[in-house]
Amino acid sequence: MAHIYVYSPSGAVRDRAAFRRGVKRLQAMGHEVEIDADALASFERFAGDDATRLAAIGRAAASGADVALTTRGGYGISRLLPKLPYKALQRAVGKGTRFVGISDFTALQLALLAKTGTPTWAGPALCEGFGAADSGDRADGHGGPSSGQPDDIMLACFDDMVSGIGEGTGWRLPKADRDLLAKRRDGHLAHGATLWGGNLAMVTSLLGTPWWPEVEGGVLFLEDVGEHPYRIERMLLQLLQAGVLAQQKAIVFGQFTEYKLGPHDKGFSLAKVIERLRSELKKVPVLTGLPFGHVPTKVLLPVGRKVDLLVEEGDAMLLWGHAH
Repeated sequence: MAHIYVYSPSGAVRDRAAFRRGVKRLQAMGHEVEIDADALASFERFAGDDATRLAAIGRAAASGADVALTTRGGYGISRLLPKLPYKALQRAVGKGTRFVGISDFTALQLALLAKTGTPTWAGPALCEGFGAADSGDRADGHGGPSSGQPDDIMLACFDDMVSGIGEGTGWRLPKADRDLLAKRRDGHLAHGATLWGGNLAMVTSLLGTPWWPEVEGGVLFLEDVGEHPYRIERMLLQLLQAGVLAQQKAIVFGQFTEYKLGPHDKGFSLAKVIERLRSELKKVPVLTGLPFGHVPTKVLLPVGRKVDLLVEEGDAMLLWGHAH
């Protein structure tokens, strides 16, 4: 089994019970769990001040662990981007450490990709992924309801990553996607394309900065939590009008959760946002339904790796096994 280093580069861990559950579950799976000295630090809304969290990232890079796992997302890595130990992180990945995280971790992943071309993994954090509470409790670190136990698909994908046998992931496309793609003769939407993206708000926040990865001909995947569809559209329009989206082989939407429509919306919805985006990107396929985001069922995705994207009989497949 794996040596897993748990650290906190973003928000402070408020749900200590979820933290403890996550550690115990990883240990029950046979993993050796090493906890960073400041994993439970707290300063304002952060897991320690900037210097504390930078040092934690440095220790994660020096740990020699098989997996460096964040405790949670939240906010905080954006403040650290000018001082991140990019070379140390690159060396750690080269020696076999797989950095895994979601949400705010997108900032580190894309900055590392921009600076060094180093791949990381988009996947669960400790508290929201492995610290799922008993029924009725809360454990996701974002105030959302718990599923009761860690999701079986997520656990299987994590095991595949740890063991190095994962070669891809797939999902059933929603009917609207299947109807649109039925008109395409070629089900091979991308070949050898760089997979990149993550949390939409974090992706958009890097545009125009030194930490923006210049990915053309890639597969861009996106998710978010607590963002109303009009804010999602605004961020997508920024990426569209900056020319980013038209440069991609495909756009893949994961899960967008924990928002509430109101009477003022009068029919405006996320589906309408995606419909409008498709009308603007006639030559770039836009897929939905990817099981990834702030939800229990999430696959693990190799950010910065070369992938193939295929659609066959209503199923979408992201494949990266050919890169081994």
